Amino acid sequence: MNNIEIIEKIESTGTASKQELAFLLETINDSEFEVLRKKAQKKSLDHFSNKIYIRGLIELSSYCKNDCLYCGLRRSNKSAVRYRLNKEQILSCCNSGYSLGFRTFVLQGGEDGYYTDEVMCDIVSEIKSLYPDCAVTLSLGERTEESYRRLFESGADRYLLRHETANEEHYKKLHPSEMSLANRKNCLYTLRKIGYQTGAGFMVGSPYQTYETLAEDLLFLKDLNPQMCGIGPFIPHKDTPFANEKSGSVRLTLVLLSLVRLMLPKVLLPATTALGTADGQGREKGVLHGANVVMPNLSPTEHRADYLLYDNKICTGDEAAECIKCLSNRMKSIGYKIVTDRGDYSE
Repeated sequence: MNNIEIIEKIESTGTASKQELAFLLETINDSEFEVLRKKAQKKSLDHFSNKIYIRGLIELSSYCKNDCLYCGLRRSNKSAVRYRLNKEQILSCCNSGYSLGFRTFVLQGGEDGYYTDEVMCDIVSEIKSLYPDCAVTLSLGERTEESYRRLFESGADRYLLRHETANEEHYKKLHPSEMSLANRKNCLYTLRKIGYQTGAGFMVGSPYQTYETLAEDLLFLKDLNPQMCGIGPFIPHKDTPFANEKSGSVRLTLVLLSLVRLMLPKVLLPATTALGTADGQGREKGVLHGANVVMPNLSPTEHRADYLLYDNKICTGDEAAECIKCLSNRMKSIGYKIVTDRGDYSE
């Protein structure tokens, strides 16, 4: 089966074999790349028209108990600037975001023990009481089923938890021994069971990744059937063991975005900050490859440069929520429009 046939198979059936996916990822040429892009863009337009949903990102904390080898926030990084936002600061970010038109707030942080269930449930319920027409998305890592349930009952709508890789051996090479892929996957299935709109995702080009492991990522996503999926290129951080690794390919990231759009047609698919960091036109390219979400930063300006998962992250200028007009113009230049509604997933 050649690549065009594989692409058409994915378009019509929503899946392909691991071997077919790996072959496509490794051998896709420029003309096939454009065929795939057009099919993914059409699929996105069919389901979402030319709407691009905005999410207001609030980076709560740069503390993390974990020691993932790729992340600038890893606990072993003594050079990291640590901070955490209190409830008043978070609500102030929401207030600014609401007036700018945001109707989804994404509270993201390292796995920081300060944000107990009591603390987070209080914050979530306060946001929902002040802004009942808004969705609250959490991205706070691995927690217990009871914790996820309490947060859901306090009003959280969505939860983002990237699986990072669906291959056991690869997972072990990226994470400390106390973390496990089995637990990460279990968290994701638990979130779905509780009723969250659930997001998974992975880095493209992380150390030790292969076309086969990427194919496994796609098949895992197909099985999980998440409502959201975050994919961006791996970008090394100077204070991690992977400091000297090369960044992931923008082109391969775009191929994977398109494949996810064909495999999960209704998924909410961000053109990520990492993609915009790796390529000045990265977010526009992502949208043209099937993405339909952008996530500008609502965090307090003084802390944006401190939440550094990787080097050279865009955290001022276009990335800042204050420049929403600029982002809107960039989307308009490629025929899309930013919309301010919640942008819920529809089954």
